[in-house]
Amino acid sequence: MNLLLLKQDDLTSTGHAIVRGRQLSHLNTTLKVSVGDTLTVGIENDAYGSAEVIALSAEKAELKLDCNTPPPNPLPLKLVLALPRPKMLRRVIQHAVAMGAKDIALINAWKVEKSYWQSPWLSEESLYENAVLGLEQAKDTVLPRITLHKLFKPFVEDQLPEYAQNTRKLVAHPVSASICPVNETKPITLAIGPEGGFTTYEVEKFEEQGFENVHIGPRILRVETAVPTLISRLFPGG
Repeated sequence: MNLLLLKQDDLTSTGHAIVRGRQLSHLNTTLKVSVGDTLTVGIENDAYGSAEVIALSAEKAELKLDCNTPPPNPLPLKLVLALPRPKMLRRVIQHAVAMGAKDIALINAWKVEKSYWQSPWLSEESLYENAVLGLEQAKDTVLPRITLHKLFKPFVEDQLPEYAQNTRKLVAHPVSASICPVNETKPITLAIGPEGGFTTYEVEKFEEQGFENVHIGPRILRVETAVPTLISRLFPGG
């Protein structure tokens, strides 16, 4: 945790906050803070800065805040991601959010197991928790939008045209003839398939919507590796 991210509900008055739960446990057991220590903190969808610990117990910590620094700029990226295996989903969300992705659409695909959609990791609470972990890692404060789309064809045909409007559209596909571009300056919509890749039919549906097929080399990567690799290639400056 490089930043303690506070909810608006944690704020008790101007310049003060109360911390409980997971974050309090981290302060007590990992950081081992004491009264008078200074922390890096941020407020959800707001500024970040520092905080002094002015009271501490097993139940709560009280902080005096000084948050005036704006969060880092988001990436001009919309990420369309075939739903990964549940255990991998947590890491993928954390990595993508830490790198600056603010709009993530989780979609179905032929090689996505139906059981994945029943995972508790897809609950609103779990997605929020993993987004927060990504933000705390990156010293960011702005929560991403994460949406779920259980039907492939209706999403691609009916929602994707508006979703990807005014962006360069790329679909990662290992057998593509074109190498993924580097250091993009324009907004990107990037579609990444499951570990087995999108089917030929699915790639064609993306192509019908104006997507270009791109690859990053002959190796087939796990989704948790492909996502940060592609993002860092497209936006190496973050």
